[in-house]
Amino acid sequence: MGSHPDADLHPVATGPAKTIVDAHQKEEGLKLYSGWFCPFVQRAWTVLEEKHIPYQYIEVNPYNKGPDLLSLNPRGLVPTLQYNAKPLFESTVICDFLEDAYPTHGPSLFPADPFDRARMKIWQDYCTSRIIPAFHRFLQWQPMSDKEGLERVRKEFVEAWRVWSAEMEEGEGPFFMGKEPMMIDFVVAPWAVRLWVFDHFKEGLGIPAEGKGGEHEKTWARFRKWLKAIEERPSVKNTLSDKEHYLPIYNRYHLDTAQSEMAKAVRKGRGVP
Repeated sequence: MGSHPDADLHPVATGPAKTIVDAHQKEEGLKLYSGWFCPFVQRAWTVLEEKHIPYQYIEVNPYNKGPDLLSLNPRGLVPTLQYNAKPLFESTVICDFLEDAYPTHGPSLFPADPFDRARMKIWQDYCTSRIIPAFHRFLQWQPMSDKEGLERVRKEFVEAWRVWSAEMEEGEGPFFMGKEPMMIDFVVAPWAVRLWVFDHFKEGLGIPAEGKGGEHEKTWARFRKWLKAIEERPSVKNTLSDKEHYLPIYNRYHLDTAQSEMAKAVRKGRGVP
């Protein structure tokens, strides 16, 4: 385990994401410094795509961060957004900024009603403070022989999703607040579309199958409807690379969390170095 923590990292986006990257190489005043593999990047990236904001995509080499990025963000974290030659970082800050700075581009991702907006912010924060840390605790759990500990972190993760799902608007949905997606959907979408990693590395996710949710079946049915909608949303689906290239990254989280700088950064929720 003495290799560089990013040694198996594929250098560029593949699959649907490659098409998006190739279409955003033209010089633009708004630049997104990115790592194709990073869920925090995908947060900001989906909002750019959803709102049809012109931007230039710049892939960051984790071995050799360029002077342009380091002049904007000395820590070299992605995502970093360059706006009128000025830097912004922190993915949720970037997402909110894009809504505020480009209100006429694409659909509004903030509810018009102030109460609805405040309520959305509460449950958006829940995604960042509860669901995402639980995702990484579950993925990084070792040793796998500790079945009791593994089941504990699995249940913690599943319960975090259940509590959040119980707060979704009732009715047809399919998104958290109703028919149209809002910022809260995109804030958590990158982790939702990575749930498959638990089948691969942790002997299953643990969210009840259809009809198996017991007293919470209604909530889980709503979650399944939401998940299907967010997985099929073009701004989410088209900013994903081929699954095979994520495997070495998540294998590193799974096996070598003590040495992986990438795992530490993701665990702290601050982007990827």
